[in-house]
Amino acid sequence: MVNEMRVNYEITPLTLAVLAEEIDGHYTSVVMEDDQRFFVNKPPSRLIDYACKFFGSSLRGRQEGTKGICGITHKAPISIDPSSGMYFFPTSSPLNPDCSWISHSHIDRILKISTDHSAIIFKNGSNVTLEISHGSLLNQLQRTAQFRYLLDNRIKYLLKNTIDIVAEPF
Repeated sequence: MVNEMRVNYEITPLTLAVLAEEIDGHYTSVVMEDDQRFFVNKPPSRLIDYACKFFGSSLRGRQEGTKGICGITHKAPISIDPSSGMYFFPTSSPLNPDCSWISHSHIDRILKISTDHSAIIFKNGSNVTLEISHGSLLNQLQRTAQFRYLLDNRIKYLLKNTIDIVAEPF
């Protein structure tokens, strides 16, 4: 149950999803975190953008990074912070105000509810039903997994090959 409205919220590794909710013609977010759900008085893509900026980039910058790594240009998954496993994917175009964002790390399984509705079951047992086809949701899940694999391999390669580098003394 959602019963709290917050002005601000910082996305963390515990965030399961940031869901778009229209209230009186204004889009807000319903944040799912562990066993909690609460409103944040900002649209989901803005919360995602703020989280990206906290880690030194922006939503646009993260989208460009995804494009450079694996060529995905539409509904691109992003890494807010790869070191803490914060990979999210959008349910529609992030330019669309009803776009929600789902954390890849917390998904247990996806169920088909109807032709255009699917349920996401999270690892902690909570769930959400979204207006998105099962096929589209599976595609987003797989694209995020591929992006995550490629980015993680790049990071591992850099760490492995820079271990012998010693900082120059002043």
